[in-house]
Amino acid sequence: MNYLTTCIDMMDEGISRVKAVVPELPAAEAVLTRLLLMVSSYLQEELERKLKPHKLNDSDFRTLVILFSRADGSSSPGELCHFTAQGATNMTRITNVLVKRGLITRSTSAEDRRRVVIQITADGRRFVRKMLPPMFPRLGAAFAGFSDTDKRHLDRLLRKLAANLDQLNAAAQS
Repeated sequence: MNYLTTCIDMMDEGISRVKAVVPELPAAEAVLTRLLLMVSSYLQEELERKLKPHKLNDSDFRTLVILFSRADGSSSPGELCHFTAQGATNMTRITNVLVKRGLITRSTSAEDRRRVVIQITADGRRFVRKMLPPMFPRLGAAFAGFSDTDKRHLDRLLRKLAANLDQLNAAAQS
């Protein structure tokens, strides 16, 4: 079934109809925004399906992978909130889940007793090493037909969009 393609066709028709009624609609930008949201939602669902049998969700796994990627395997709750775009309450839930599973530890910093340190365990490292490789084939297949140049352009454009969004956010906060 061509679910995304069908949704995109419907979106194109809908935006055309709205543009006919509201001519000032920035149609190209609306289309790009909806495309990004649809594709990201699909990719999110794909990841969640892979994680569900392991009783984890994307934010749990993302937190674990961030710790896995750190040189010393550790971070603070505040940094993890920032890097995962999660609030403090949800980060507490995430760390509770991961601690209970033995994938991370939560302790007080030896240097500063006020600072909490979250660290990936050996079991957490093994889990990430086990989970990632089976995801590679579908990830590669999702970008089938993309040349290296296409990927570099998409990367550059998405980073440019992210920088614009950061500027909008900064302007809204000042």
